[in-house]
Amino acid sequence: MPVKKQIPFTWGHFFITCTCYKWLQLIAITNGYDLFYNWFNILKANGHFITGYVIMPNHVHVTIAFRESKKSLNTIIGDGKRFMSYEIVKRITASRLVAILQQLKDGVNKTDRKRGNVHEVWEDSFDWKECCSHDFVNQKLDYMHNNPCIEKWNLSVNPYSYLHSSAKFYISGEQGIYPVTIFWSWGMWI
Repeated sequence: MPVKKQIPFTWGHFFITCTCYKWLQLIAITNGYDLFYNWFNILKANGHFITGYVIMPNHVHVTIAFRESKKSLNTIIGDGKRFMSYEIVKRITASRLVAILQQLKDGVNKTDRKRGNVHEVWEDSFDWKECCSHDFVNQKLDYMHNNPCIEKWNLSVNPYSYLHSSAKFYISGEQGIYPVTIFWSWGMWI
């Protein structure tokens, strides 16, 4: 899965955003929040750290501290998106959401179709920014944690109450659905 700009590092702390194809609410439609938690588990099993996240109906923001890896960071993220794509399509198929499934099929370009791709679940790219200071990480955490509360979404009255987010931890110290590593401790593993 291509990215607008390759991550030129083999380790580090990054703010990453992945968006569903055409901003369709595929995560909500399939109740696919667990797919991200499973991906986070895979990342943790490979020595990486989830330092913050918010999973929205059609996109996810996550801060990840990556350990040195033989795989490129783009490949690690692409593998995660691919893993989740299969399950999202499986759930859409099981729910008989024919129109959505057709839209995902129609979204595959000729080149990708020749490579065997059948459905377009994600936007081709993902956005990333290197987290190079505490202030920058705090800004990104505030941005992502407030995302469910903005008028466009209105998913929660406050960041603390939104279930699929690390806001609860950063506000109260109490872990939410998915436990995160506090971001200022990530440098300890370098």
